[in-house]
Amino acid sequence: MDKLTSMNVFVRVARAGSFAGGARELDISRAMATKHIMQLENSLGTRLFNRTTRSLSLTDVGASYLERCQQVLLDVEEMEAAVTHLQTEPRGVLKISAPPVIGASHITRAVAAFLKIYPDLTVDLILQSNHGDLIDEGIDIAICLGTLDDTSMVARRLASSSMVVCGSPAYLARYGVPEIPEDLLAHSCLVNWASSPRNKWQFKGETGYTVINVSGRMQANVADAIRIAAIDGLGLVMLASYVVSRDIEKGKLKVVLENYTLPPLDINAVYPHRKYLSAKVRRFLDFLQDWLGTQVSMPGTE
Repeated sequence: MDKLTSMNVFVRVARAGSFAGGARELDISRAMATKHIMQLENSLGTRLFNRTTRSLSLTDVGASYLERCQQVLLDVEEMEAAVTHLQTEPRGVLKISAPPVIGASHITRAVAAFLKIYPDLTVDLILQSNHGDLIDEGIDIAICLGTLDDTSMVARRLASSSMVVCGSPAYLARYGVPEIPEDLLAHSCLVNWASSPRNKWQFKGETGYTVINVSGRMQANVADAIRIAAIDGLGLVMLASYVVSRDIEKGKLKVVLENYTLPPLDINAVYPHRKYLSAKVRRFLDFLQDWLGTQVSMPGTE
């Protein structure tokens, strides 16, 4: 049997958690899937799965082998893609993960414009606060905000957005307008804990940097939740300009501490480390960088 085929069967069975599920994904019989796994186990001289009548689980060796198999299969896929039409013209399915707010407002519009250019391409857009495991979930590109912690992935900065502190006119009328960062200690500050550091707001003034440990009556893992709470008068928020610009224009929110500079929010694209990027990924990255550069970037960040 072809070992690469057996490795692919092994990966599908491991992900599905059953021989029947893996076989179904590959459109082969359960018996054939079992035969592939037995062939691998015989060649390796070890068991890859713990089998009972009701469950199937990876052995320690199987878990380690799964990680290696996924990388080998990915490498093979990339090598094949390098010499096919996929390398010259975007086609197939492009799977993108993005945070809810920027995903719904900006990435969706960029995708719509991109699809008009490339009719042979379709996009699966997943809006989620955490981009998840790109390889396991088959995500081609994940849009991430702020500081990146995962060094195993390749990152490309697409744009930077300015940050502002703002509150509703009703809140400011009741509790006062902060004049200096230290005034925030007496205010209810609504925190987006999906952004790091979650409750430390940093300001740059004429005398240098000031970091304020803020607190308030509400925290959330998406920007829209605290934006709405701020509009309803629950407190002050620090959010990217692209999130609150329309609310500011309509008078629903008012910017405060304008004499101070806040660190900008970087908008990054993250993708698995690959020697050969497919045309759909490469073209969309270039397109999205240009798109965001006209929509959310600060002057001088391109």
